[in-house]
Amino acid sequence: MIRPLSAPRFARAHVAPSLAPSFALSLAIALGAAALAPGAHAVPLRWTAQNDVLTLDPHSQDHTTTSAILQHAYEGLTRYNEQWEIEPCLATKWTQISPTQFRFELRKGVKFHDGSPFTADDVVFSFDRIRQPQGTMQIYVTGIKEIRKVDDFTVDLILDSPQPILLRNLVDFRIMSKAWSEKNKATQMADYKAKDENYASRHASGTGPYEITSWQPDQKVSMVINKAWWDKNKGNITEVSYIPIKSDPTRVAALTSGDVDLLTEVPTQDVAAVKADAKLKSIEGPETRTIFFAMDLGSDELRGASVKGKNPFKDVRVREALSLAIDREAIRRSIMRGLSVPASLMVAPGVHGYDAALDKPRAPDLAKAKKLLADAGYPSGFEIPLNCPNNRYVNDEKICLAVVSMWSKIGVTARLSAQPMSQHSQLFQRFEAPLYMLGWGVSTRDALYALQALARTRSGGADGSFNFSKVSDPALDKLIDAAKSEVDTAKRDALLRDALVRTRDQYLFIPLHHQVRPWAMRANLQTLHRSNDRPEARFTTIK
Repeated sequence: MIRPLSAPRFARAHVAPSLAPSFALSLAIALGAAALAPGAHAVPLRWTAQNDVLTLDPHSQDHTTTSAILQHAYEGLTRYNEQWEIEPCLATKWTQISPTQFRFELRKGVKFHDGSPFTADDVVFSFDRIRQPQGTMQIYVTGIKEIRKVDDFTVDLILDSPQPILLRNLVDFRIMSKAWSEKNKATQMADYKAKDENYASRHASGTGPYEITSWQPDQKVSMVINKAWWDKNKGNITEVSYIPIKSDPTRVAALTSGDVDLLTEVPTQDVAAVKADAKLKSIEGPETRTIFFAMDLGSDELRGASVKGKNPFKDVRVREALSLAIDREAIRRSIMRGLSVPASLMVAPGVHGYDAALDKPRAPDLAKAKKLLADAGYPSGFEIPLNCPNNRYVNDEKICLAVVSMWSKIGVTARLSAQPMSQHSQLFQRFEAPLYMLGWGVSTRDALYALQALARTRSGGADGSFNFSKVSDPALDKLIDAAKSEVDTAKRDALLRDALVRTRDQYLFIPLHHQVRPWAMRANLQTLHRSNDRPEARFTTIK
């Protein structure tokens, strides 16, 4: 349960930039630490990245930073181990009774952070709640028709059809306490895109290894170890402070000065210097995330565009032209400092279904792009709003600025509006962004997750759960729907391949690159690099 933070709010924005790393951040950390219960053997982890969580509601927003924090407090029936293998979590065992029925035996003796016991009622309640239309997490219960209580510690999952990645999906189906939600009037999810909130938006009570004690938006999320957790931590962290810092120099200075221990968003220009610092070390690997542009493919007229009475993006030649105008290699070399893989596919290396042979973006061709626009009826180009985040992905705003310049060479004027991710996300979820940047990390490590959420026609529930660009392609829908239930691996892989190729060749999105993600840390810290960009304190040790 949440304990109020006694320290006053402290706004870093009111501090001179030169003082930010040494004064504002240190004071914010000190104020937060004062609110934590004292412990003789406390081992705090101070972790920073550039953007904040969007909410503390585990069923609301499919957003990596939010999930990275909430995985510490909330758990699913299954989870990943160190090697990305599925293992039991709140379920101890599962048995396939038929192709469309699985029986899960639940862990006994587990309590939520508020002390209420975990039972089958909480699983059934959470299933009903995560499917509410105001959230974007329905993809994690895709294909589940019903969760039926057998007894207090047994549930049956009744499926629409066989689900080959069911156990992977369930990792991020986080279980909430029915009693806690009813007590705090949070059985209905708040509508994030409408800026609504309820108790679960700012408070948490899960069964996980850490208890969230406070969230000061844009300043800090604080957690303490759950001493009553049913499992044993493999690390020694007793307290976690997550401190979002948008400014690249301030974020790096916080690490080099010792104000934080872990930095998971190292600015590309600082990677070499961080690696050369004897007080620090770094680990890196590919992230299962693709950065791309989404276009409104469904509206009859684009909001804020110079073209009236029709939608240029409905013409594949326009979409192809925009893609051909982008020099991905220049972005990789000059902006990303080599820390990206130019992309034409909508999934990254490490995701099941990815094929490097298919992921070969075309070289920029301005002459071809101009001809495509002219053939589509736009010889002079057109003007369009472009919405981008400025604190979410590596160099997001810089990339958007570069692409604006590239598009201008073919006559397309993109009016850039860059905002913090919290505002950006609300904007496109209201269908108010005709052209916008997004990054998609594949948490299930399977291509179906990206295809179904982003490219499947939006029809409620899991289908098109994050399709805010109104993609609707019946041929693609057929491939995606077949892949949902195909249990023959070879046949399913062929379906995923065909779906990825069709998405690519129809230019339903404009992929830019797959991110490569270095993490930097104090030399005395050990942790696992996670390709989903979600550090886990339970795997972290500070010596």
